[in-house]
Amino acid sequence: MSDRELYCDTCEGVQPFEAPPCPDGHGVDCPELLCTSCGTAVLIATFAFRATRLADHRHRPPAPGRHAA
Repeated sequence: MSDRELYCDTCEGVQPFEAPPCPDGHGVDCPELLCTSCGTAVLIATFAFRATRLADHRHRPPAPGRHAA
């Protein structure tokens, strides 16, 4: 089990949180954490994604065969 100190809304303060035994095989990297004082559970989003840049049409060169507006 791993320990982290996070703010607990139920306890209204910073408390140690720990990862419970994880049946999904995450081990200490389990995204589910429990407050050791009151048992409140939190889920930490630990997924990774590829950030894409939004296209800005004003700075994109015109497509071949088209005239700029």
